[in-house]
Amino acid sequence: MVILKKENIQLQKAVASSEEAINAAGELLVQEGYVKGNYIEKMHAREEITSTYMGNLLAIPHGTEDSRTEVYESGLSVLLLEEEIDWGGNPVQLVIGIAGKDGEHLDILSKIAIACSEEENVRNLLQSESAEEVLDFFSGVNE
Repeated sequence: MVILKKENIQLQKAVASSEEAINAAGELLVQEGYVKGNYIEKMHAREEITSTYMGNLLAIPHGTEDSRTEVYESGLSVLLLEEEIDWGGNPVQLVIGIAGKDGEHLDILSKIAIACSEEENVRNLLQSESAEEVLDFFSGVNE
């Protein structure tokens, strides 16, 4: 299964809070067959333990250590938010839901971190007008 495909991407997504963003990112992972439904609860539990805010307008919600059994395949969901939201006191406009199988999440996270290491790159990504543009930006994560 491909880690990131255009069905996993939502542009100009309107959410009012980090909780709504986590739900939306998690629902995409469920719909596309990467995780079981209760993985979303594990994403919220992870956020309670430690914020998944990464800087540069980016948050990467993911499940807790014990959520591995909820993951069928490694996958990503990408939300480009219509407007910045407050994420534990930080501005976020790019939300990447992640599910990693067999420890793959660390490799996926490092590829995302490299792609999003410059705020200018993230701001350019947020101007994307198609899922294909987003796929191009993250081309490294599918390799």
